[in-house]
Amino acid sequence: MKKWTLFIMLVIAAVVFTACGTKESQSGEKDLNGTEKQTDEISIKHEYGEATIKKNPENVVVFDFGILDTLDELGIKVTGVPQVTVPSYLEKYSGKEYTNVGSLKEPDFEAIHDLKPDVIFISARQAELYDQFAEIAPTVYMGMDYNNYLESFKDNMNTIGKVFDKEEEVKAELADIDNQIAAVKEKTESLDKNALIVLANEGKVSAYGPKSRFGLIHDVLGFKAADENIEVSTHGQGISFEYILEKNPDILFVIDRNAAIEENAEPAKEAVENDLVKKTTAYKEGKIIYLDAEYWYLSGGGLTSIKEMIKSVEQAY
Repeated sequence: MKKWTLFIMLVIAAVVFTACGTKESQSGEKDLNGTEKQTDEISIKHEYGEATIKKNPENVVVFDFGILDTLDELGIKVTGVPQVTVPSYLEKYSGKEYTNVGSLKEPDFEAIHDLKPDVIFISARQAELYDQFAEIAPTVYMGMDYNNYLESFKDNMNTIGKVFDKEEEVKAELADIDNQIAAVKEKTESLDKNALIVLANEGKVSAYGPKSRFGLIHDVLGFKAADENIEVSTHGQGISFEYILEKNPDILFVIDRNAAIEENAEPAKEAVENDLVKKTTAYKEGKIIYLDAEYWYLSGGGLTSIKEMIKSVEQAY
């Protein structure tokens, strides 16, 4: 009986030993402190393909300021940033502790290659260069689908949550944003006024309507469009100031592109509030709303920026 008991104990010990060995091999290598590193991988499908990256990547290059905004909000470390025209609220990323990887439209591929990144995040401004990024490191396209603005935004945020083990934090942030949107929509639904969105650029103006780059105002926040037939385009539909008077919006939202990309730029207000526009209801009722161009033009689609974008729209009330 003793021999049989001893045999059973040896079998159990062998099983336990084998199980422990398997767990350790799956956990990955250890760092200098003896702590096991996370080596699990995650595959992300996106518009331009599929990227397989390790979870919790440490060497991160970001070419989308909305994603940079999100990583900053979640306390996630970043290595490389395009340091030309960084939004002022993300100014710390212009510092020497971060590698300059060029500009949004002209990446410094040599600098990126030298960094040996674990992952690169890009969006629409870099889309045509995707293959060149992907040759260097796993590259994830995080552009927004303006036909489904809110869903697209949430998909991007949830992807970040999964990659960096921040799913609970992202879930809480999105819940807060949903509440913020609901509060605004409740007001808009009782507001019998229409709105027109324009981008001002060196004295010229372009209009944006539903399903457009700035369609959040109509599609998510519920403002009626002064013109339902505006051409959907990245650069907007070129219009005249006569057009603005013809549509005569109750509310005119203005995004000043120059203010976002140039220091000491002449305010768009000088060109926008001309004799024609002064005849509109929006002007007469003090409803020309100048939206923060950094959030709307440079870094839209981030956890911080979308909250600020919604707040700025509330000026219409």
